Amino acid sequence: MQNQIKEQLRTLAERIAQTKGKIQSEEATKTAYIMPFLQIMGYDVFDPEEVIPEFTADIGIKANEKVDYALVLNGKPEILIECKKCSHDLNIQNESQLLRYFNVTKAEFGILTNGIQYKFYTDTQSPSQMDTEPFFSID
Repeated sequence: MQNQIKEQLRTLAERIAQTKGKIQSEEATKTAYIMPFLQIMGYDVFDPEEVIPEFTADIGIKANEKVDYALVLNGKPEILIECKKCSHDLNIQNESQLLRYFNVTKAEFGILTNGIQYKFYTDTQSPSQMDTEPFFSID
C-alpha cells in the first residue's frame, strides 16, 4: 500500500512538472492537482459527507466566507484546505486568510496549498488558534 501511494505521488509530481505552465486558474489547480492529491491520500473527493467544497466559515459580520475544502471526519470538519493557483506563491496574506477560517471553526488542522507546495498548520501554541508557522511543509 505504501509503495502504491509513493508511485501515485510520483506520477502526480511528474504530471505537475509537465503541465504547470498550462494551468491558468485556481479552479484548474484544484481539479488537476489538489483533488488527485486528496484521492491519493484516501479521500473520496466526490462524497460531500467526506470532502465539502466551498465550506462556509463565516467571520464575524462577514457572511458567506468560504474555505476551498473541508475534510470531514466523524461528521465534523477536521481539516480546512485553502487553495491558490499553482503559479502563486504561498504568502502571509494566504496564511492569514486560512488563519481566519481556522479560528472560527472547530477544525484541528489547516492546509495552505497551490497544488505544488503544501503547508500544514494546527493549534499547538493556543487551543483553537492556528499557529503562525506550519508544523510541516512539502514541495
